[in-house]
Amino acid sequence: MSKKDLIDPEELLAVGREIVDHSKRGGADVAEAVVREGSELSARVRLGKVEMLREASSRSASIRVMRKGHVAVTSTSDLTPSGIQRFVTDALELLDLSEQDPFAGPADPEELAKPPFETFDGYDSNVAELDADTAIDHALRAEESARSFDPRITNIQESACSRVFGSTATVLSSGFESARSRTVMSIGVVALADDEDHKKRRGSWHEVRRHLADLPPAEQIGREAAQRTVDMLGARKVPTCEAAIVFPSETARAMLGLLASAILGSGIWRKTSYLIGREGTPVASELVNVVDDPFLPRGFGSRAHDGEGLASRQNVIVSKGVLQTYLYDSYAARKLGRKSTASAARGAGGGVGPSTSNVILTPSSDTTEADIIASTKRGLLVRQMMGFGYNASTGDFSRGAAGLWIEDGRIAFPVSEVTISSNLDTMLKGIDAVADGFVVRSSALSPMIRIASMTIAGG
Repeated sequence: MSKKDLIDPEELLAVGREIVDHSKRGGADVAEAVVREGSELSARVRLGKVEMLREASSRSASIRVMRKGHVAVTSTSDLTPSGIQRFVTDALELLDLSEQDPFAGPADPEELAKPPFETFDGYDSNVAELDADTAIDHALRAEESARSFDPRITNIQESACSRVFGSTATVLSSGFESARSRTVMSIGVVALADDEDHKKRRGSWHEVRRHLADLPPAEQIGREAAQRTVDMLGARKVPTCEAAIVFPSETARAMLGLLASAILGSGIWRKTSYLIGREGTPVASELVNVVDDPFLPRGFGSRAHDGEGLASRQNVIVSKGVLQTYLYDSYAARKLGRKSTASAARGAGGGVGPSTSNVILTPSSDTTEADIIASTKRGLLVRQMMGFGYNASTGDFSRGAAGLWIEDGRIAFPVSEVTISSNLDTMLKGIDAVADGFVVRSSALSPMIRIASMTIAGG
């Protein structure tokens, strides 16, 4: 599906209005509709030949209806007039079957965002109009660059290019309406090399941006994947020990994501977060400052309003290591006796819950990545993590890892088949270095960080 084939956002708004009108006439006190349409194109090549080419489109609508404390949510992919009628009827029948919830209700209408809405430059026509031949060309150039980088590269597992274009319209019975379009493009390569012990060493790299002009050249991405593969030749375990752990930006954001999940209001009222009751107390090193910033230009989580229509705001989560706030949608705020932080997200199925926008660990002003490595006496630079060993209720953390060993401020040798473990609370409080920048390639953004000590379980 090309850009010209997609329904105009104004048409999606018209569908949303129809859904809300049907719901209100059917007896709902509150009706909230979201209509989405998207197109995805993916090309994957291997050894100079196209291995997979896929183009798919989707259209869907979701609704949340309320009446006297009863709530129902449902969704459909049938946007024909009869499909919409059936969809609304199903939602109203579910409403009759639902339990009454005293905390249910829409967002405060006095705090709803007012148009015109900022787009934060989240749409690029060059991405939306990217065709299959161009995507294949990007993937082929990335692959050839990786294959020719070093004779020790023996194979390419895959080289891929994809683009996504989508539009979303939100219509609330309170009168709020909003429509927006977004684009995303990515290129990634996975390369293989044969080690002396006949093990296959794998390295990968991918880049993703909202705008084509911001995406590094395909050749550069291929070279980076090949370099990371070659870097792992001769990888070995290290003896079990306590040592510093350096997380570059691409793995540090995983740590930031764990912190972000622990401060959501839904986890607080459900008592599934280790940060319950920790507002106003230290939860990280004094070097750590974290904000939830929905205003980042071309950010992956940028938005003018949240999923309930509340005007977006920047929320300071951690300041100099001290937890400042949790993030609430209207429901979690009512449950906990607070006010919404305009942090609601609306899922594809129609449900609403708190979420982050762009969660950012603020960079240091004067510490480079090279400075962090040079000042590390002994530790592991973690480039890959495997598995998912994390307990949100306790903060206990344990994951497989691979990367580069640092000795006396220099990269010494590659490391694989080890496990790093600690507790997230201890880890965040143990951050003793934060680098000076990052690249916007996801909605969780962190510079390189160093944790003073973690357990490394090896051979």
